[in-house]
Amino acid sequence: MTVLPVALPGAQADTLMWADPGDVEPAAMDQLRRISALPWVDRIRVMPDVHLGKGAAVGSVIAMRDAVSPSAVGVDIGCGMAAVKTSISLDDLPDNLRRIRDAIEREVPVGFGTHCGEAEIICQDQHLKRSFACLMRGFDDLRAPGLADRRHRAVSQCGTLGGGNHFIEVTSDQSGTIWLMLHSGSRQIGKVIAERHIDIARQLEHNQLLPDRDLAVFLAGTPQLEAYRHDLYWAQEYALLNRQVMMALTMQAFARVLPQVRYGEVISCHHNYVSEETYDGVDVIVTRKGAIRAGRGDLGLIPGSMGTGSYVVRGLGNEVGLCSASHGAGRRMSRGEAKRRFSIADLEQQTTAVECRKDRGVIDEIPGAYKDLEAVIAAQTTGPQPLVEVVERLTTLVCVKG
Repeated sequence: MTVLPVALPGAQADTLMWADPGDVEPAAMDQLRRISALPWVDRIRVMPDVHLGKGAAVGSVIAMRDAVSPSAVGVDIGCGMAAVKTSISLDDLPDNLRRIRDAIEREVPVGFGTHCGEAEIICQDQHLKRSFACLMRGFDDLRAPGLADRRHRAVSQCGTLGGGNHFIEVTSDQSGTIWLMLHSGSRQIGKVIAERHIDIARQLEHNQLLPDRDLAVFLAGTPQLEAYRHDLYWAQEYALLNRQVMMALTMQAFARVLPQVRYGEVISCHHNYVSEETYDGVDVIVTRKGAIRAGRGDLGLIPGSMGTGSYVVRGLGNEVGLCSASHGAGRRMSRGEAKRRFSIADLEQQTTAVECRKDRGVIDEIPGAYKDLEAVIAAQTTGPQPLVEVVERLTTLVCVKG
């Protein structure tokens, strides 16, 4: 068994992997090597859920000096997780869990669904109302070109799930206590902001000779970097508020079925974002693409797939690992390959114990398309350089997808 972390073979910058190189697809390994060759890279840390991404691998934590690559964040700026522990136990749940799924799907627009303008709950909740008003006041100050016609959609998508690997789940911990959990990001407005800035970066002179123009960077002290950081931080706040609104709607829906419910504190974490940090006395700009911050005591959420459950973890503040951990199980095959390889019967078999969609529209999200969650957790909780410790193991009961 490989003792982790290991150095990335052929890397030019300091690159450590909390994944066995032999288990990582060759295209992702090549992608990591190309990133390590960028002159601005200080160090890279590779999480156990690593897989091929656009520009930068998903599951990569990249620390740069005086530069940032928008592709190292990804186009779903601020994508992340939220979870809350309830007062409900397994014994309290209705026999037919479809009641809970239906209640959530009535409250939260999924897939291409949106609210009719501002979500009603934003008007009803004073905290959400103030946060939303403050956020949208900054919309007209965004620096990316051509966003004026995106305002209405940004308003109507705040508090919506989207599709792909985004989800809302009802889960139980090992004591039988029920948790609510969700995964989503900055929706279309975050994607447009990211794509506009990536296009700008590709045109800059210092990026013209890069081996992969998707690795284009903005340099410190330039108006382009300042514009990107301004818009990026706005989009991260939008993503956070999107999850807050969705969680409020999910809690409201759950209470319609179980009105006696009480809720604890919400745990929230980004896993596609930028942060300015210092390691070994060096100030760096850290991009986490498919990775959460795992500073000492930080609570984080690491989900699996539709049928495999999730983990609540606590960061150990491991600076060797850039205080980071994985964002999930990570894909082991593309969506296209999953659609070719698996059938509806496979999906039904792999999600037998879960109340969820079991149709062709979500076959690419089948558990078999993802890495083994237990192995991913073991890679970052054991060995000489663990990144997190387990707080709770959650089992999926209901999964809502777009």
